[in-house]
Amino acid sequence: MKQVASYIPLLAFFFTWAVDERPVSLGGFEHSFGGIYSAAEVLLVTSVVVYGALFLAYKRLDKFEWITLGAVVLFCIPTFLLRDINFLKWKAPLVNWIFAAVFLASRYIGGKPALQHMLGHAVSMPREQWLRLNNVWIAYFALLGAVNLGVAYGLSEAAWIQFKVFGNLVITAVFIFGQMPWLARYMETPEEAADESPAAKPGGSEAS
Repeated sequence: MKQVASYIPLLAFFFTWAVDERPVSLGGFEHSFGGIYSAAEVLLVTSVVVYGALFLAYKRLDKFEWITLGAVVLFCIPTFLLRDINFLKWKAPLVNWIFAAVFLASRYIGGKPALQHMLGHAVSMPREQWLRLNNVWIAYFALLGAVNLGVAYGLSEAAWIQFKVFGNLVITAVFIFGQMPWLARYMETPEEAADESPAAKPGGSEAS
């Protein structure tokens, strides 16, 4: 649910960008709607609304959601105030590199790597395996940040926007699903969890 909701601002950004720029009047106040700068405004507003709703619903946001929301505020405001899309072009690369830095730092700070914090409730692996997979995610975020920067400055605005909204989603989905067969070997089934529960072991509640 959270993953679906967090994608709403990007869709709103895309559809606003796709609309031809036009003046809109509301209550005597006129403002242009459509195009990249209006899309940056919509991205900011919808992100605040969506992440605010998630915070109210779950009583918290995780560190990656805070980073994403902070980056939207930091890069969108100067984009539409200064009419300079270079700020927005740097958002995805820097966010991905910050994620890579967080995953890297988690190897040395705290008892668990970041990926184990994310998936440890469903996957049981030796620490060495967590560290190895955590390294894969570090490389993924570092590379994805570089790809986003290359697309932003090497391709047209339309190609950049389409990659920003849809390309990253497809790449991330392929990356995650590509790990599923390997992760499945370490996922606990309900039957295994029941077998390991105290009630199912000698000396458990049923034996006492």
